[in-house]
Amino acid sequence: MPIVTLTTDFGEKDHYVGAVKGAIYNELEDIKIVDISHSISPFHITEAAYIIQNAYRSFPPGTVHIIGIDSELNPENKHIAVRLDGHYFVCANNGIISMLASEIKPEQIVEINIHDRVESNFPVLDVFVKVACHIARGGELGVIGKDISEVKQLTGIKPVIHAEGTQIMGNVIYIDNYGNVITNITKAFFDKIGKGRNYRITARTVNFTQVFTNYSDAINFEIAADRREEDGKKLALWNSSNYLELAIYKSNPKTVGSASTLFGLEYWDTITVNFEN
Repeated sequence: MPIVTLTTDFGEKDHYVGAVKGAIYNELEDIKIVDISHSISPFHITEAAYIIQNAYRSFPPGTVHIIGIDSELNPENKHIAVRLDGHYFVCANNGIISMLASEIKPEQIVEINIHDRVESNFPVLDVFVKVACHIARGGELGVIGKDISEVKQLTGIKPVIHAEGTQIMGNVIYIDNYGNVITNITKAFFDKIGKGRNYRITARTVNFTQVFTNYSDAINFEIAADRREEDGKKLALWNSSNYLELAIYKSNPKTVGSASTLFGLEYWDTITVNFEN
């Protein structure tokens, strides 16, 4: 059974998500629809890219991913369908795919050209659904679009190296439901620049000199529970996607606080890593 995933900034209150699902079932009854997220911040391309990048690999090859973020068609925001890493992505050419394509080269990219055959004032409902169902049926991308060679790039999303390789300047690209702060610094990039040197990670007034693999690695379980630092402990770790994350152990933005609230960090704030010479 074909799988189509949905990632949008529609939220849960309005009719949009239900309408998209209904349109898909009108096209194909024998299909599985999976919601990745409908809580992307409105028009937040980087946030959507991060979520898609870390979710799509959990699905089987051949899955079609509809991404309804900033999808209004205009001369600077064309619609595309992309085959990448054995998956298909249907979205606007607004930079979302560039975060995936930075690591894996797309196998095929087409600029969708069926708009004159589809009455539409809701592109995700009309055009994206038509394209996704065409692909789910086994259709070729060349039928619904013309080949192009590149996708629009998200500017400034990569960390910058300064001071002759002794400093990385990164940015906050995502804040999760727990208030944990995810940066654009990957472990592979960190290790390549750091070359095993000691380091200090700085985010506003907080500093870290160690990066853990798991949240609980920051806790010394040899100390009695009533005497060890646990709830509210600050830590840095390589998260499940191998991005540098700043967190509070067992954080809760409504009670003990979170990395975002306690460290005063918001989207695109600077994170600095200084390596010893």
